[in-house]
Amino acid sequence: MVRRILYAIVHVVFYTLAKLFFRLRVIGHYHIPVTGGVLIAANHASYTDIPFLGCAMKRRVNFMARAGLFKNPIVGWLYRTGGFPIERGSISRDKLGEAIKRLKEGKVVVIYPEGGRSADGRLGSGMPGIGMLVALTGVPVVPAYLAGTDKVLPVGSAWIRIHPVTVLFGEPLDFKDLIKQSEPSKAVYRTISDTVMARIHELAAQADKKQ
Repeated sequence: MVRRILYAIVHVVFYTLAKLFFRLRVIGHYHIPVTGGVLIAANHASYTDIPFLGCAMKRRVNFMARAGLFKNPIVGWLYRTGGFPIERGSISRDKLGEAIKRLKEGKVVVIYPEGGRSADGRLGSGMPGIGMLVALTGVPVVPAYLAGTDKVLPVGSAWIRIHPVTVLFGEPLDFKDLIKQSEPSKAVYRTISDTVMARIHELAAQADKKQ
């Protein structure tokens, strides 16, 4: 209950700041299902991706973040209002246990398919971990693209800069038929990951046209 209240307060504060100083625009929010477990798959170019993506959604969001970030007294406190730690390295069912649990409980979970921040803001290749997560839960995947966060807080920078941010959400991707027709395998996980990343690339192209 306390975390729910804290999340609501942090959400309002960040949303207000995002609209006032970063002219936050949200496109396609209606693609996010209003109920049920759903995986939001987004690009990752800045530590500010988490607050911008969180305040762009009306539903409470659960973030997967590397365990080391939770050790910081300030950042860790913020992440605990809506996030949970995951160890970096090879992805296994055990490491994804908390994400699987929350998705099956009908919650919204955010994952960065690239596995880490982009050093130059450009999209990289997707990791198979998202494919495993989808195959084990069967939840829909909503692709998302954040434009401008790499300018707000570039990799290696210690200071936030004022720059417009746009968050685009795409139509949900349903992989249930693929999961039913195929045995769990690295090939299936890769197919899911590649499909999701292709859609994120399409959203990136849309963002470029709108800027």
